[in-house]
Amino acid sequence: MSWAGTGEAFAASYAALCAGTGETMREIAGPARGRTLLDVGAGDGTLAAAWADAGWRVVATEPEPSMREVAGVGHPQLTILGDGLPHLSFGDRAFDVVTANFVLNHVSAPRVAAVELRRVARELVIATTWTASPTALWGDVIARAGLIPAPSGRLPADKDFERTAEGFAGMLADAGWHAEVTELTWTWHADPEALWRSVAGGVAGAGAFYLTLPDADRERFRSAFDALVAERADDGRIPMTQTAAIAVDRLD
Repeated sequence: MSWAGTGEAFAASYAALCAGTGETMREIAGPARGRTLLDVGAGDGTLAAAWADAGWRVVATEPEPSMREVAGVGHPQLTILGDGLPHLSFGDRAFDVVTANFVLNHVSAPRVAAVELRRVARELVIATTWTASPTALWGDVIARAGLIPAPSGRLPADKDFERTAEGFAGMLADAGWHAEVTELTWTWHADPEALWRSVAGGVAGAGAFYLTLPDADRERFRSAFDALVAERADDGRIPMTQTAAIAVDRLD
């Protein structure tokens, strides 16, 4: 899946969803006390900025230029570098805490990437992944529109991991983590217009699929989306239950 050019569309839509784990992650890490933090795969910078506001000395990395551009505009106080997994240009144990929020579910070699996250952490490393798809709505839209969904795009069996808390823990154990994995469930009240902006902007699998459609199928897709919004919206927003696994490895 390519994220090229999706920075603005992501910032206007799924950035708010992905930030749903932020408070819990900061609680796990404890008070800043001047500690350093590396946020890997920082996207539009929302979470990195929240860590900085909480008193952490933050460095963020994001390999996608459009994401870095949006982050730089929205959070000019951040240091945002172009590093991306599986290779980070930092020394061993360079940061007190390292975070990767919904990153390992997008890389081509999750175990290799997880090893690298742990390598640059001194005290603590925290990573998250979805265990219930945050974009199940789009599967419903595709079915309502009578379209044939794209192949899942899963990794080869020797690279992939089961998208459950247990599967996430097992993959991380393969990478040398001694992780405690818990699940967090919350309801995201999504703005339908933001959701549409995400898919029209090519964000994630649904957006990539939409951009491949001919005009007639795009119209069917939009009509199905509008129908589902009319059925599901509550006070103008769509409640969507989300579940994420949060893995913590305490290195001290």
